[in-house]
Amino acid sequence: MDRRQFEKFRDLVHELTGIHLADNKEALVVARVGKRMRALNLHDYGEYYRHVVADRSGEELTQLINAISTNVTQFFREPRHFELLAGWVRDWDTAGQRSLRIWSAASSTGEEPYTIGMTVLENLSHAMQVEILASDISTKVLNIAQTGIYRQKDVDKIPKPLLRKYFQVGGENDELYRVKQSLRDLVSYYQINLSTPPYPIPGELDVIFCKNVMIYFTDILRRQIVDQFQRMLRPGGYLIVGMAESLSAAKHDLKAIEPSVYRKR
Repeated sequence: MDRRQFEKFRDLVHELTGIHLADNKEALVVARVGKRMRALNLHDYGEYYRHVVADRSGEELTQLINAISTNVTQFFREPRHFELLAGWVRDWDTAGQRSLRIWSAASSTGEEPYTIGMTVLENLSHAMQVEILASDISTKVLNIAQTGIYRQKDVDKIPKPLLRKYFQVGGENDELYRVKQSLRDLVSYYQINLSTPPYPIPGELDVIFCKNVMIYFTDILRRQIVDQFQRMLRPGGYLIVGMAESLSAAKHDLKAIEPSVYRKR
């Protein structure tokens, strides 16, 4: 892949997803595009590019997005966020709140929304209507999330009592773990492209998790996304981003509670 071809793929990915691929991502693009080319028995980068652009069905565009998207996640990743969520849930529970709506906006293979679900259920003392919305741009990871089946190494971060309570063990040598139906029923999955606000989620939200994804976007797109999140949160609702992220470049009226955690005034 020469420089001109890399820039054509980079522009296409940015147009489709809002993801900005830096110059040092050329090797990643070569590897992931090459995988799709082998699947289609194509041998020229230009030929594959033309195939993607000409595909009216959109199927290969989806495959390209699935290939390029980086999905790194785990259960209870950045645990401080779930400690905070547990405290908020207890406060809302004590106050008699009757419903709770949380959006995991970059849900990847489901570890984050299922962690949210376990945290909520473990901190409720009375019946509450709980709705967890989970979305990602990649259909591949959404299919894995909806299935809710994980390997032994995937569930190592889950405390053993929660693992026994919310997962079924199965598979050869008991090395597969499936999320129990009671937890899976709390989570609804959607394909949403964060680079194209507004988002098809009606009603106000109590908490939005959008962790470790906005770092791939331009400052202009970050501002648009944060503005949309701010509109979607109810007064007093929370936005949680990744520990390595900051909203300093995005104009907003959210109050910083602590690094990576913001509250709507």
